Amino acid sequence: MATPSATGRPSPERIFSLLNAFQNTAALQTGIELDVFTAIGSGSNTPAMLATKTGASERGLRILCDYLTIMGLLTKEDGRYGLAQDSAIFLDRHSPACLASVAGFVGAEWHRSNVQSLTAAVRTGGTAGRHGDNSKPQDEVWVAFAKSMAPLTTPAANFIAQLVGAAEGRPSTVLDIAAGHGMYGITIARKNPNARIVALDWPAVLAVARENATAAGVADRYETRPGSAFEAEFGSGYDVVLLTNIFHHFDQPTCETLMRRVHCALKPEGKAITLEFVPNEDRVSPPMAAAFSLNMLVGTDAGDAYTFSEYERMFAHTGFAKTTLHQIPDMPQRVLVSEKTS
Repeated sequence: MATPSATGRPSPERIFSLLNAFQNTAALQTGIELDVFTAIGSGSNTPAMLATKTGASERGLRILCDYLTIMGLLTKEDGRYGLAQDSAIFLDRHSPACLASVAGFVGAEWHRSNVQSLTAAVRTGGTAGRHGDNSKPQDEVWVAFAKSMAPLTTPAANFIAQLVGAAEGRPSTVLDIAAGHGMYGITIARKNPNARIVALDWPAVLAVARENATAAGVADRYETRPGSAFEAEFGSGYDVVLLTNIFHHFDQPTCETLMRRVHCALKPEGKAITLEFVPNEDRVSPPMAAAFSLNMLVGTDAGDAYTFSEYERMFAHTGFAKTTLHQIPDMPQRVLVSEKTS
């Protein structure tokens, strides 16, 4: 079915715009790489001033900033640029909520290559790239993830800390599986001085988590355990096990294998906390969570964005009788809480 234009008549404009959408990604990434948003936030708001600040050409910056204005990321008045609200909050490096570092992972060459191989992935049902097996150490990918993605975690990390009652200060032990940057466990430790965190990941990734734990002042309660989530010795008696953004990398039988190990590691009444993109049962809403399945098609051998009913079924198979779903305010991800009753 043709898409009507603003006049109500069918138009190829949407198709043309979508075919050129890669330019939006390139423009945003270039703006981040040149620190255009930070420069404008600091008062360098003309092409000439930006050229002096960034070392790029005045002509190039004028065309780039006009394009970013068309995208809604900048404003322009009398030849001077300003930051749109989202850019001021999330792209100016002077903002405490800046997410500019995320481009280091999301915009990585290997990820762009995977997306460009989408046709092959659709034909075969799995990635055509070189990083599909996420049960193996892949420092190129996961060290970049750990170094880039921490700023994005703050709302979810605070939400999870609240769910597990960190502010109550009860003595607790937390296993953070595939810890990455470590910020979910670190946030619990910051809010609960009686919490001890055991972070599990590949050695090079754990080095980043350890740096973050030291910066947060919780290193004395932060233990690292190198190895695979499917092979390393977890230990037992944990009050909480964190599973943040891991299940979407694998097929359902593999997810169940991991969750059985989690069930064994928890003490009775312990909780498994899963953070994921969880689409509705129609698998096309909400848009960001549902669209995440495409990332898994191009980037993994068999991963997916699973619905709540699929998680309920998987977790029930592994001994968790009850799982509840919780929406993080103003974020596309959801948290599942699974309680061990025996």
